[in-house]
Amino acid sequence: MTGRHSPSEAARRSGFSLDTLRYYEKIGLLADVGRTSGGRRVFTDDDLSWLVLFRCLRDTGMPIAEMCRYAELAREGAHTAGERRALLERHAQRVEEQMTLLQRQYDHLREKIRFYDRLT
Repeated sequence: MTGRHSPSEAARRSGFSLDTLRYYEKIGLLADVGRTSGGRRVFTDDDLSWLVLFRCLRDTGMPIAEMCRYAELAREGAHTAGERRALLERHAQRVEEQMTLLQRQYDHLREKIRFYDRLT
């Protein structure tokens, strides 16, 4: 049986705000979020797993449109696995390029700090 989590628990565990969770549901990134008889959202363990993935994708700079495309493909079924993999591969390549750039910029910063260390 999957767990049931309140919106505040889902927000806490995912690191997303309640507003972001509502937005993700509104745009279809999160689909079929359950509701109590009073209309309050209830998140399952599966929903939380999706949120962990969305956190990774967002934190690494994937555009919302690509995140939506990935979720849409996943809901279409196993026959889209190749397309989902390709989407993630393209994103991973962009992340790697960004990491390379950041490493170069970090090295430059550290060199500048060493320059000032030698002055003092």
